[in-house]
Amino acid sequence: MTVNFDNAATTYPKPPEVKLAVEKALACYGSAGRGGHPIAARTSAMVYAAREEAASFFGTVPEHVVFTSNCTHALNIAIQGIAQDGGHVIISQLEHNSVLRPVYALAKAGKLRYSIAAVSGSPAETVEHVARLIRPDTRAVICTLASNVTGQILPWREIGTLCRERGLCFIADGAQVCGVLPVQLTDGINILCTAGHKGLYGITGTGLLLSDGKYPLPPLMQGGSGSMSNLPEMPAFLPDALESGTINVIGAASLRAGIRFVRRKGMETIRRHETALCDRLCRRLTEMDNVTVYRMPGADYVPIVSFNIDGMPSEKAAAALGERGFCLRAGLHCAPLAHHVMGTKEGTVRFSPSVFSRMQDTERLADEIRRLALGA
Repeated sequence: MTVNFDNAATTYPKPPEVKLAVEKALACYGSAGRGGHPIAARTSAMVYAAREEAASFFGTVPEHVVFTSNCTHALNIAIQGIAQDGGHVIISQLEHNSVLRPVYALAKAGKLRYSIAAVSGSPAETVEHVARLIRPDTRAVICTLASNVTGQILPWREIGTLCRERGLCFIADGAQVCGVLPVQLTDGINILCTAGHKGLYGITGTGLLLSDGKYPLPPLMQGGSGSMSNLPEMPAFLPDALESGTINVIGAASLRAGIRFVRRKGMETIRRHETALCDRLCRRLTEMDNVTVYRMPGADYVPIVSFNIDGMPSEKAAAALGERGFCLRAGLHCAPLAHHVMGTKEGTVRFSPSVFSRMQDTERLADEIRRLALGA
């Protein structure tokens, strides 16, 4: 049996109710907001219900819930939108390429300037590092809520408070947090971007951009919106302004079901279960002399563990574990800044369980890592 411990990339398996929602969407739904006939009407009602579910879950209004194709898509809308008038932004040293690359591209084109804030094990120090980088032309802080490499949680509520006090837009990447920790727009986040296919248990090809409405964003794409069709420009109101083309109706149905699943299970229950597996693996790995676990004293973590076996490239270790029935991701995890800071230029092996992961499989994985570390 193959065991998936790569849930930070995409959760697998999906809950039964998500599978049922997809089947119903295939059987019952068409295009939302395109026409007034019965199929279009019931599809529009379902999509609006999905918006309501997401809005309630994250603390905004349904009209400020924008469906995207993934978290990267949402972050590009937010970053390129906030940078339209230039200026300076601050990112953290733990950012995924979905933040680093659009910021870097805008800077290279001369449209933006940016600084990188250090992240320490002390939340207060991390906030201070961000505060020191604020300049008169700073427009936004853009940061992940937790690292996709190590799982380290950033003090996002304190950063949100700082941004409110200094009049800055706070754009948050919630891909590794949403569905595991309670995240609300009222935490001081102006624009929350997240994946639908990770901790929210939707299908791939789904993401969300959620806004408090304070910072209007221009559309990244232009096209059909199902509203104001007589005008040559995109509608100025949300969500239509940022949803060009036919909405992923099947994805929206899966997201609604996924969020309802998380509500039913309870985020605290999910986090306790996944954290217990990570804690057990960490205890086992720290007993092995030639295995390094990348966790910082004093820091808090979502359920992710990065490690390396001394003298063995991460890709080779992950491949060997794959042959033994365990799926873990190796390499740089699309986050080179974090690996530069950690000194892991060839990457790490990442363990990331889900609500469906089992303790006995975690123990078996630890046994196999030990055998690999001993050369067996």
